[in-house]
Amino acid sequence: MDHTYVNRELSLFSYEILGLVGPSGAGAHDLLRMAQHGRILDWAGESQYYVEPKRLAKLGYLAARTEPGKTRQRTVYTLTDKGLEALAAWARTAVRFTPVKSELLLRLLIADLVGEPVTRESITTIRDDISDLFVRLEESEAFALTRPSRTKYLLLVFGFLRRLLELHLEFVDDLERELAPPDPSAPLSPPAS
Repeated sequence: MDHTYVNRELSLFSYEILGLVGPSGAGAHDLLRMAQHGRILDWAGESQYYVEPKRLAKLGYLAARTEPGKTRQRTVYTLTDKGLEALAAWARTAVRFTPVKSELLLRLLIADLVGEPVTRESITTIRDDISDLFVRLEESEAFALTRPSRTKYLLLVFGFLRRLLELHLEFVDDLERELAPPDPSAPLSPPAS
């Protein structure tokens, strides 16, 4: 593993864009649609899916061409040799844990400030959102089967995301129990001696 390779022109999001463009190319709107559909991996602002491909094209990592769209011309990006080489160099580097951005964890951070009852009530609402994400994962898995060169890798990613969602559901169950109001009918425990 190369621990010294650093490309100051490219961020983690840059590599995501290069990977999403993939072997067949994609327009900025396609990139945004892919991220938004999966939603669980959509961590950049919407405009970034338009800005970053242009920037990568100016730097030579992507090639840009125009082709007819539904209502107007659209730009389609494809990987250049430089882009593929950048991905290959980055792939040889050690993987680091990406910082976690989680609204669920943030709600726990403020629980002592806003109270356990409101925290418990709000965190349980994530179940509906997770149900929606499971549906989207099923759709993404079906889409993966239409991409033979990427099916294996996409299914591994979606399997991980499925387990991550299941972990969230288990965590919400734990939090619901932990933040439950005391049961008034429960016997009091004897004082420690």
